[in-house]
Amino acid sequence: MSKTSARIGRRRALRGAAAGIVALGLLLWWLLPLGEDPPSGTITFSTGTQLGVYHKYGEMLRNEFDKDMPGLRVKLKTSPGSQENVKRVATGSADFTIAAADAVDTYELGHKTGAGRLRGVARLYDDYVQLVVARDSGIDSVGDLRGKRVAIGPHRSGVRLIATRVLGAAGIDAAKDITPLSDGIDTGPSGLRKHRIDAFFWSGGLPTDGLKDLAETFAFRFVPIRASLVAKLHQQGGATRYYRATNMPESAYPSIQNGVAVPTLAVSNLLVTRKDMDPRLTEWVTRTVIKSRDRIGRDVHSAQLVDLRTAIYTDPLPLHEGARRYYRSVKP
Repeated sequence: MSKTSARIGRRRALRGAAAGIVALGLLLWWLLPLGEDPPSGTITFSTGTQLGVYHKYGEMLRNEFDKDMPGLRVKLKTSPGSQENVKRVATGSADFTIAAADAVDTYELGHKTGAGRLRGVARLYDDYVQLVVARDSGIDSVGDLRGKRVAIGPHRSGVRLIATRVLGAAGIDAAKDITPLSDGIDTGPSGLRKHRIDAFFWSGGLPTDGLKDLAETFAFRFVPIRASLVAKLHQQGGATRYYRATNMPESAYPSIQNGVAVPTLAVSNLLVTRKDMDPRLTEWVTRTVIKSRDRIGRDVHSAQLVDLRTAIYTDPLPLHEGARRYYRSVKP
């Protein structure tokens, strides 16, 4: 080999090594904290019912925050669901929460207290509406719920908001045409098993522990919510634009679905905070949510769907400045 060829080869090797060092540096930057002094203090995170995905996800996020920000104390506060969560953050009784986009938009459209202060941190994963009945029930459609005892979710929950609208699209007035009950995922399964209720609505990530547990002791099935009904929902206007017709995959509850997907509707969940939340803290929170996806996803399947490419789409809320800083910092 000539001396010239040898010099060229060494240059190429050095360039390759330099590129490798840069790539390693970027990887380490992604894994290491944003600064030497993590944020500290106390924040309140409003979650959901204990057997729902919101609460389980919140518990695991708290563990991740503790690793990245050991000086930050995170207080988890259980909640009926999305509607209450939005209110808590807007009015200052919670600092961060998870809420469905339709509940956020409903709060804003109602011009309720603090609505203008709400800000998005990340789009997380989709909730699926799950209408549950006993396997031997004669209820085969939403229309068949007329005259039945139906759990439509706790007051101030996201599931109650959706269930009432779904029933309305099927021509059923939840206040007059059914016996409405306030059970959620914590008591709905036992109510169905004990024949206290005929059906219950649930809206949550897949799978939900409360339904996984029910599947071990009781034969139930899902009533389809068909695309034609979702189209009627859209005619109601307003926040119904956040509902999309989809199928609950057969893998959600294999022992119940027996390889069959179930037509239903889905709505995206957002991580929400307020405009006045410290930008540096919010930047750290955003980073932890994104980078902990795979670890949390091993236990909370829905978390696997958190994606950096879609996390910035927090419609109807504008991004919080701290979240915006984070997304800009990792933009390729």
